[in-house]
Amino acid sequence: MLSTLYIENIAVIEKTEVEFSSGLNVLTGETGAGKSIIIDSIHAIMGQRTSRDIVRTGEKQAFVSARFENIGNNAAQKLDELGFASDDDELVLQRTLNSSGKSSCRINGKPATASMLRELSPFLINIHGQHESYELFSPDTHVDYIDSFGGCENALNSYKEKYTRFKILKKKLDEANRDEGERLREIDFLSFQANELSEAAVEKGEEAGLEAERTSLVNFERIFSLLNEARVYLLGNDSDGGAEAVDMAAGAMRSAAEFDSEYAGISDSLTDIYYNLKDCAEQISDAIDGLESDPERLEEIEERLDLLNRLSRKYNTPCDELPKLADEIQSRLDALINYDKNRGELESDCAEAKEEMLKAAEELGQMRRAAAKTFAEKVKTEMSFLDMPNVELVPSFEKVEPWAKGTDKVELLISANPGEAPKPVAKIASGGELSRMMLAIKTVLAENDTVGTLIFDEIDTGISGSAAEKVGLKLKEAAKTSQVLCVTHQAQIAALADSHYLIKKSFEQGRTYTEVLELDRGGRISELARIIGGVNVTEAALSHAESMLAE
Repeated sequence: MLSTLYIENIAVIEKTEVEFSSGLNVLTGETGAGKSIIIDSIHAIMGQRTSRDIVRTGEKQAFVSARFENIGNNAAQKLDELGFASDDDELVLQRTLNSSGKSSCRINGKPATASMLRELSPFLINIHGQHESYELFSPDTHVDYIDSFGGCENALNSYKEKYTRFKILKKKLDEANRDEGERLREIDFLSFQANELSEAAVEKGEEAGLEAERTSLVNFERIFSLLNEARVYLLGNDSDGGAEAVDMAAGAMRSAAEFDSEYAGISDSLTDIYYNLKDCAEQISDAIDGLESDPERLEEIEERLDLLNRLSRKYNTPCDELPKLADEIQSRLDALINYDKNRGELESDCAEAKEEMLKAAEELGQMRRAAAKTFAEKVKTEMSFLDMPNVELVPSFEKVEPWAKGTDKVELLISANPGEAPKPVAKIASGGELSRMMLAIKTVLAENDTVGTLIFDEIDTGISGSAAEKVGLKLKEAAKTSQVLCVTHQAQIAALADSHYLIKKSFEQGRTYTEVLELDRGGRISELARIIGGVNVTEAALSHAESMLAE
């Protein structure tokens, strides 16, 4: 569960720390006080995309930290997969947000990425916001609820693998089945390219070698002059070169060593230098003997380099990559020439892939149909408790062309009043009905959910009275097995909280400040009275609030 949330410089929150408890935690406050900022901060720590505008005005960066306790086996396993093994059941997530838009993350104090937080968060927190209810308008989401309830994940993943393979093969087959004239035109074009590159026989590294050889030939006279100059410096014209001078110096030091042995080492060093210089002189002489001026070879190199450059420009490819390009063109040409053979293999592979895909889709569909009826009945029971006693919920299945989620179009049809035929949710559901339907779905899915913290952001939209109280009771029930955080405007829900937090806004020296305060019993009575009575809190409202808490 989420035990501590620390927020610094997020929007109007300068600095606050909230310690949540197990059970039902309720957050209330006036409109605009900053309740959404708490949810935004939790989204940030879950690795979700954030705007640079979230950083408090005038500050360079914001910071969010969340401590979790008793994280459970699934979260611990995911931590291991991500390389953040933990010996205990505690987990600390941190994220720093810069005003430049960049961010940095940590998991248990070690550097991490936002994508790692996103991978980990589904095992820690499940957030239901207002916008999620409107996802019920899209039938594509209905199948996800049934898959989650029916444990269809493995069957769905198996189908997706086969669907992806079929799509790839189908694309290749479609390419093979295109116009014969176009195929022949491509063969003709590729044949020309393949012949041109084959005749050129370009080798990797050839260009660099030719350029080096060309440099040597073009500068023959200058190289000869420099080598000869070096040889003269070493050997001289009449045995008076540098090598002979060193040899004479070595002899002088040998004579000096006869009087003082400490000069022997210098003599030996000079002797070594002499022989090294003689060796260098011989190498230079060999190099001079090997030099040759070859105008014909230079012309050959220039022509070859010109060809390489033209091919490189023509194919928009570096010279060293021309051999690879030639192989690719030849492979494509072979495939087009062997059209009939390849097409036959593709047809066979594609037919086999389609059969496997449809078989997997049928198995997935059977699992869904088996789960859908039970799921609909359970959701209906929950909705009946939430003051929708006459609701009917019917899962509708329609066979469609294969798509990413199978060959089923699944839609939950609803009838909220007796005598009305079930229709798509978008056609008849009000905002309050949407909220209750989504809560009912979340409640049913929670039976198999191992997430430690459930967050409901204004689940009470569009409801009041007894319906609001029953929503609160349902949240209270969910809080028996999971920690529940709920942002609400309803006193009936807030009165049922195990812990009640007030999000309070204040103004100081022209700046806005928001803080989160855990309320004692007196504070809860005052806040419930404010929710009930508005700005002017009466004695009657206070009395009513006290009785709600007592009940």
